[in-house]
Amino acid sequence: MKMGFTKKAIVVKEYHLDIGIVQVYKDYMVSTFEEGSTITLEKVYQIIGISEIHFRGKEFGYISLRKNSYAIDPITYTYLRGLDNLKAFAIVSKKEIDMHNFKIEKMFYKKNMEFFIEYDNALVWIKKRLKKKKSKKF
Repeated sequence: MKMGFTKKAIVVKEYHLDIGIVQVYKDYMVSTFEEGSTITLEKVYQIIGISEIHFRGKEFGYISLRKNSYAIDPITYTYLRGLDNLKAFAIVSKKEIDMHNFKIEKMFYKKNMEFFIEYDNALVWIKKRLKKKKSKKF
């Protein structure tokens, strides 16, 4: 019998904000926001601040894990797309409404953004995007 070794991702730091939780890993972040939260520009500045603490001068990915329903001010995407080192943005949800909202959000973000039903697929995509960007540097 073959015993496989799976490398478990280690949370570098976990932030508990009033809108939810942001977990920082080696080269990506994962957010899970509370039911009924409203993601405003002020809240996005908190997340941008976290990214600057951990990823200043380093490329990273972002996964929005949408277990709960919440509102997002679409103008926030114009600020997020200004983060030059944010190379991949994934949204994970099984809800049909999130699939429809994604199409609108993508129009505002205008960069590498994909929708996934499974978290693992989003993570694989994030890792591939980051690997491609690194290989283009050399």
